[in-house]
Amino acid sequence: MNVVSLERYRQTAPSRTRPLRRIALHSSFYFDLASPYTYLAAERAERTFARLRWLPACMDALQCGAVTGEDERAFVEERAAQLGLPLVWPAVAPVHRERAMRVASLAAERGCGSAFVLAASRLVYCGGYRIDDPEILAEAAAAASIDLDEMLQAAGDIARDGPIEQTGRRLLAAGATRLPALRVGAQLFCGEARLAEAAAARASA
Repeated sequence: MNVVSLERYRQTAPSRTRPLRRIALHSSFYFDLASPYTYLAAERAERTFARLRWLPACMDALQCGAVTGEDERAFVEERAAQLGLPLVWPAVAPVHRERAMRVASLAAERGCGSAFVLAASRLVYCGGYRIDDPEILAEAAAAASIDLDEMLQAAGDIARDGPIEQTGRRLLAAGATRLPALRVGAQLFCGEARLAEAAAARASA
């Protein structure tokens, strides 16, 4: 008859009370600075998600153009009012954001994408400034600790356009229909109105 030591069993048996370790989900925020919905979502995304990756994506690749019609503008204004956010339309529409998106890609590489996007979107949709104005772009870059020379070099680097467009195409292939979009693990949430849904998915993971 084999006698089992209770103490040895406790030492070698797998713990039945040890809590399961949660798997941290990677979360990414895909944006296009030409979209006012990026502005409406950016501050909530920055507050809600820790260690969020900010990735520029071309919304033209998703076949969803800039907000131009009166009905679309009215909807954006109503949504901004619901969120308690000021909204000033830029004097020139659509927003010419190619140079700013290149700087955004640099900011994303350095892990300061949120600072740049928040500053740039505020300047465009709170101040009505043109983000393609070098002085305004420099202001947004400074908020992300990107100096003037680095900003100018990135803004003129057309090689950055390809990856930004490819990111948009990958989102389209994954089923994205609009920007901004949030990826939480394997789930993709499109549109600023689904930010709360994305946050709930992150919290329940």
